[in-house]
Amino acid sequence: MWSSVAKDEDWNEDMPENIIRIGNTMTRMRIMIGRRMIGRMALAKFAPGLELSHIDVLDILKRAQGEVTVGSIAEGMRIDPSRGSRVVADMVGRGLLKRAVSQEDARRSIIEITPMGRSLLQEMRNTKMGIVKDVMDGWSEEDIDSFARLFDKFIGRFESRLSPDAEASTDQKKS
Repeated sequence: MWSSVAKDEDWNEDMPENIIRIGNTMTRMRIMIGRRMIGRMALAKFAPGLELSHIDVLDILKRAQGEVTVGSIAEGMRIDPSRGSRVVADMVGRGLLKRAVSQEDARRSIIEITPMGRSLLQEMRNTKMGIVKDVMDGWSEEDIDSFARLFDKFIGRFESRLSPDAEASTDQKKS
């Protein structure tokens, strides 16, 4: 359905066909990710009263190194601190998070995941991995290994290309 779009677009005529296909496929994936289909499916199944922002908070806490504050959660979600505070308060009320005292500074409140929050994260991860496994059903082990390696390499390069440091170095090269 979508693969023929690139051939019709004049602005892509100087690009190699495989680069066009990758770009078009990235667009399709972005649309699916933007709609957060996997997260919505998992929430409907395991936690119908929660919002995707709740899962974002759990994921930020899971990936964090060191103590996490409401401010760092809001920053990680790119929302204002008052909204972050409301989301955290809601999650504390639901038993997914708990407030604790910082070991570094007893005046500071930190946020931690409760066992219920960890359980929900595990269910979300299991759902995501189950979908990936289903999508790859019928692929050879060699294809899966190659795809995993190449996709990781691609995303790593993409991340480094889009990082603020890469932008600064690109700007320096232009001058």
